[in-house]
Amino acid sequence: MQNFIGEIEQRSPAGIAAAIGRLIASGQLAPGDRLPTVRALAGELGVSPATVSHAWQALSAVGLITSRGRGGTFVQEAAPKWLPARSQSMVGAVGAVRLDLSRGTPDPKLLPSLGPALSRVSQRAVTPSYQDLPIIPELLEVLRASWPYPAPTITIVDGALDAISRSLDAVTHFGDRVIVENPSFPPFFDLLDQLGLERLPVSVDKHGIVPADFAAALKLGPAVVLLQPRAQNPTGASMTAHRAKELARLLRTTFASADTIVIEDDHSAEISIAPDVSLGVWLPERTLHVRSFSKSHGPDLRIAALGGPTTLIDPIVSRRMLGPGWTSRMLQTILHDLLTNGESMAQVSEARRIYFARQRALADALAECGLGVVQADGINTWLPVQNERDAIVRLAASGIRVAGGSPFLSNTGGPEFIRVTAGALPDDIRPVAEALRAAAHPLDATVHPVAARWS
Repeated sequence: MQNFIGEIEQRSPAGIAAAIGRLIASGQLAPGDRLPTVRALAGELGVSPATVSHAWQALSAVGLITSRGRGGTFVQEAAPKWLPARSQSMVGAVGAVRLDLSRGTPDPKLLPSLGPALSRVSQRAVTPSYQDLPIIPELLEVLRASWPYPAPTITIVDGALDAISRSLDAVTHFGDRVIVENPSFPPFFDLLDQLGLERLPVSVDKHGIVPADFAAALKLGPAVVLLQPRAQNPTGASMTAHRAKELARLLRTTFASADTIVIEDDHSAEISIAPDVSLGVWLPERTLHVRSFSKSHGPDLRIAALGGPTTLIDPIVSRRMLGPGWTSRMLQTILHDLLTNGESMAQVSEARRIYFARQRALADALAECGLGVVQADGINTWLPVQNERDAIVRLAASGIRVAGGSPFLSNTGGPEFIRVTAGALPDDIRPVAEALRAAAHPLDATVHPVAARWS
């Protein structure tokens, strides 16, 4: 008990929760350790049981502790082992929370209605042949008309990560080097690690990959460049055409990267406010472009389009025929309907407008609170903080759940961040901005110097 008392500097719910959070993060409190009772700790601290109870609720809301009723309260055990390493650290708490901004998923209310599309699907799951083209012709026609460059071949797979995984399988060998954005989507890091690929992290600014860092990494002869051209997760940065052209020029002129393949994950294509962009405009012969519809039309559709040169796409399709074969043609028919039906198109357009408005309102409100950030694209915002764990716990004490930045970073030990799913914000954003500001810099009114990169 005395160990707790010495670490708790502030006797508020947020202060108590932050102190316990630091003890868990440092390993002084291990998974499964039993915590003192609310009344016992309240007595030692000289505060009301309600104060400690609120602190416990905050820690429970972010998944750090769990209650076993009369059996006591314990430090949470490790996440399920079937999840990849970084995904384990991203497992959300199951406890109730006033506002969950941690998920990185679209607002369910802004997804287009599936009812009309479902009503037009065949009543039987038939397919004429196991050897038919894996993409239905009408969907292929729509995708070709909207693709950012003339891709010789386009196919359909089960989501963006499926497309990226299969692309990496086809174009890399164990030990190859892969340029990846830093920060980036945590499953990318897990995937590269599982395939035995060496990560070459490069910095990202508000326009995408930083050319100077990119040029340095290219000299190491990477097999692949894995990037997110728009609404980058977690930063919300979108590449400009000028930046994309510069990266393509570096790829063309760097001798060590003469055979480097580009894999682009355009996961927020339909809800991004940025113009369509792809390195395939300049490097069509070695660009694999992925367009996902999870953020715009629903994660459970599990559909993404993969386009590129026939020499790269055909082996992926061929290998897939020996596994799942094809993505359900019923799902493809639903997607085609959603992409061509006027009402569905209007719903997605309205979602894009609302996400833009929420991001702008958050950026404006944070600026008014003294925390300047660049307005992000898509549904996520990347926020620098003095201490990631403290910020998460303090926000939980305010009833707000966010994602920690550590899983999104290729390495640790540098500046710390949190990811905020701005797409899930309520209409009244000012209180949320004030809570974010207080959690980001609880003791110092100055903004973290790394924030300058996003200003």
